[in-house]
Amino acid sequence: MEHRYDLTVTWTGNTGQGTSGYRGYRRTHTVTAEGPPDLLGSADRTFHGDRERWNPEQLLVASLAQCHMLSYLHVCVDAGVTVTGYVDRASGSMRTEADGSGRFTEVVLRPEVTVADPATVEAATEAHHRAHQLCFIANSVSFPVRREPVVLARA
Repeated sequence: MEHRYDLTVTWTGNTGQGTSGYRGYRRTHTVTAEGPPDLLGSADRTFHGDRERWNPEQLLVASLAQCHMLSYLHVCVDAGVTVTGYVDRASGSMRTEADGSGRFTEVVLRPEVTVADPATVEAATEAHHRAHQLCFIANSVSFPVRREPVVLARA
């Protein structure tokens, strides 16, 4: 089955000169799609962007973290594990080249999961492997996505 995701990216950074010079325009843009609120984007601050807006690199890391979490919660339901809390402090590493190109070298997901039953800590930890296999976004990238999960039980 094929799924389609349509959105619009509109550049909002024309300061009146267009792209007549590298520093003469802003990297600001708006991402819109039917349903969700607008997402305000820019380039990373390193690339003359606005640090108050989301950049594509952050959104890639966020997509991987969200996808893993959603796959993980699904796997836990199937495994009979009751998750009561989930926080992921994910990070991504990107390398730029002398010619201006670049690529991500890895993303590390650091989910901290809380489960209701101490007897399910091992199953909850193992569920990260299956969640990674199911994650659509992780299956679509050509760099490693590592996982460093911590699972705690709290009644």
